[in-house]
Amino acid sequence: MPRRRPAEPDAPADRWVLSWADFMTLLFAFFVVMYAVSSVNEEKYRSLSEALATTFTGQGGAPAGVVGGGGSGVLPGGETDSEQPAVRIAPTDQEQSRKLAQLRAQLQADFSHETFDGLVEVGGNDLWFSIELRSSLLFASGSAYPAIEADKILAQIAGRLRGLPNPIHVEGFTDNAPIDTAQFPSNWELSAARAAAVVRLLAMNGVEPQRMAAVGYGEYQPAYSNRTEQGRQLNRRIVIVVSRDEKVRRAVSSYGSHQVSADAVSSMLTEPETPDEPAPLEQVDTENGILFRQANPEQQQQQRE
Repeated sequence: MPRRRPAEPDAPADRWVLSWADFMTLLFAFFVVMYAVSSVNEEKYRSLSEALATTFTGQGGAPAGVVGGGGSGVLPGGETDSEQPAVRIAPTDQEQSRKLAQLRAQLQADFSHETFDGLVEVGGNDLWFSIELRSSLLFASGSAYPAIEADKILAQIAGRLRGLPNPIHVEGFTDNAPIDTAQFPSNWELSAARAAAVVRLLAMNGVEPQRMAAVGYGEYQPAYSNRTEQGRQLNRRIVIVVSRDEKVRRAVSSYGSHQVSADAVSSMLTEPETPDEPAPLEQVDTENGILFRQANPEQQQQQRE
């Protein structure tokens, strides 16, 4: 049998470190080369991106070929599933704000007597006002069927709101006590059903249905603490919100009238500034080929002259 070669006594034990260092050096050099190759000329990249943006956007910033800026049609004449007119924001109208404040004052006077003390509250600002009613005035516990007393109260409110242009939405709220019945599996269904019932009664008393919407927030936007019985009772409420215009109504109903301030809604309603019209493209022959770039209007005018 061949003899096993004895190990050399002076052989270094850390020879692998040299191979590992060579490998890391090559790897570092590889990434440096890749980075150098992939570096982009920022000026050329910006020119290309602006040129593409100008090509694929028509005048006014709307995508080229889209009709009216809405719907699912891509080419002119394309069919759309639904076409809803864009809601535009009218500038602040002092007369409109005055009428809204006057209507709020009338409703505050209607419910100022002791019969409704603590049961009906009217408040608001220049953009919208709200009529907050305790659910105990309108509904029995765990029910969305209006009580007899609700007809008189809502008829009085409808008498002030009918015939006006202001949009209306009704918000339904509950406390955090769970409900699980065949009709209402959760507080979502209960709050939405109560809001819809109020909308229906307002419509029966002459308020135009196309002005109204119903929103159910369930237990998730409490205005008071649910730790006490009094707080839970105050959280069981219906809020009728009368907005200045449709845009305000959409903004307020998205967050809830008690969760958003007038300043926040005003900032959301601010019209964005119209961007400047992009300059047209011009074709330039260079040594490396044809280059498309944004034209300089002054140079074009000089060439025409």
